[in-house]
Amino acid sequence: MVERHNAPRIAAGWVAKVGSANERPGITGIAHLFEHMMFKGTRSIGSKNPKRDLQIITEQEAIREQMRQEERKIREMLRRGEIPDMINPENMTPRWRELNAKFQKLVEEQRKLLVKNEFSKIYSEAGATQLNAFTTEDMTVYFVSLPANKLELWMWMESERILHPVFREFYSEREVVMEERRLRVEATPLGRHYEQFGAMFWNSVPYKWPVIGWPSDLLSISKADADEFFATYYTPQNITLVLVGDFNPREVERLTRKYFERIPRGKIDPPDVVTIEMPSVAEKRMYAQAECNPQIEILWHTVPFAHKDSYALSILATLLSGPSGRLHRKLVLKDQLATSIWVNQASQRWAGAFNIGAEIRDGIPPEKVEEAIYEILESIKREGVQEYELQKAKNKLLATQYRKLEDNFQIMLTLLIHEGQGNWREVNERFQKLQVVTSDDVQRVAQTYFKRENRLVGIFTRKNPDN
Repeated sequence: MVERHNAPRIAAGWVAKVGSANERPGITGIAHLFEHMMFKGTRSIGSKNPKRDLQIITEQEAIREQMRQEERKIREMLRRGEIPDMINPENMTPRWRELNAKFQKLVEEQRKLLVKNEFSKIYSEAGATQLNAFTTEDMTVYFVSLPANKLELWMWMESERILHPVFREFYSEREVVMEERRLRVEATPLGRHYEQFGAMFWNSVPYKWPVIGWPSDLLSISKADADEFFATYYTPQNITLVLVGDFNPREVERLTRKYFERIPRGKIDPPDVVTIEMPSVAEKRMYAQAECNPQIEILWHTVPFAHKDSYALSILATLLSGPSGRLHRKLVLKDQLATSIWVNQASQRWAGAFNIGAEIRDGIPPEKVEEAIYEILESIKREGVQEYELQKAKNKLLATQYRKLEDNFQIMLTLLIHEGQGNWREVNERFQKLQVVTSDDVQRVAQTYFKRENRLVGIFTRKNPDN
């Protein structure tokens, strides 16, 4: 709770500490799919006839189980080369198409019972805004901004969708996610390239697959998989609520006990991700052609969230980035090798990555830009950084962090993200940890992590129409 009486509103949200890293091959994309399903309503929201609605879901699942048996046969046909893919319905068996016709009749019956988007309508009619959610490798976050006098509504709505969720239109929503994947990944110039780039980078930690999931997994995830996933990860011991705004803490505690203590503790604690990222033993490189301006991406393995080296790496990233950063001044302004530069240090819950990328000027060999980046990093390894440069980077970082604390909604999101990564208290502790970073620390992390065998290099050039 962060009590702030600057306006009669509350930014309210919760984080389930589950993301794509908690999946496994076969159900990749299920964490993100849940983000969609959690807006489908509850036993009391989303249907004109909840009893028949639940019966239809049971009947649908019985048919789907038979369809899955057929899909096993179809996968074998694909592996034998008898069909080109499993996406085209024409490649399905006659029995599968027969079962699918029965399934679609149930879908049409259920649609007549649904009250579309009732969950979000209840919020909007109560004056709520910014209702949304997102999924990452590490977490799934749900949030909304609402009038202060609607706090009890939020307590009831959010506890209901954890206690009594109804996964309506489960299989239809898989298709919605597939379409989202087509738009965000497959229809963009570098979407599939970046997907493979990420899969190449991680050696062992479960960040190798995309948050949105592999297509074959999305098409095979069952409601039984979903029920098991929900029972494991959407439990009180794995969820944190965050409220920022105009409220009385005692009233918040009373309402939280009233609504959220109804939710039983999970039978088992969510399992930890036990796989540690294996050190890289050789540089990896990826060359690709795409409908894009030439560019280069370089990733180095670094450290997880709140690791002692993450603070020096964050300062180094700030020192290198932006219009006044070393990379922009040298590669864009002075040598005119690139048109833009980007830098990011991402310390996630289970592992970390440092990224430097550049869009290359026409006619410049990508490898020339790559070498220029390495030269700047080598100079930091040899000479470290100047004190004024270090302080400037700290000031910039601290100012960015401070701006996130000016607004109730941003405070809420910052707390939720830090909690999802490992510890909300990092909001308070990060300032001091950044301040004590020295020039020697920055030099040491550059020497430690910017090694050839620790990196993946991607070079993307414009597709030649003659090829």
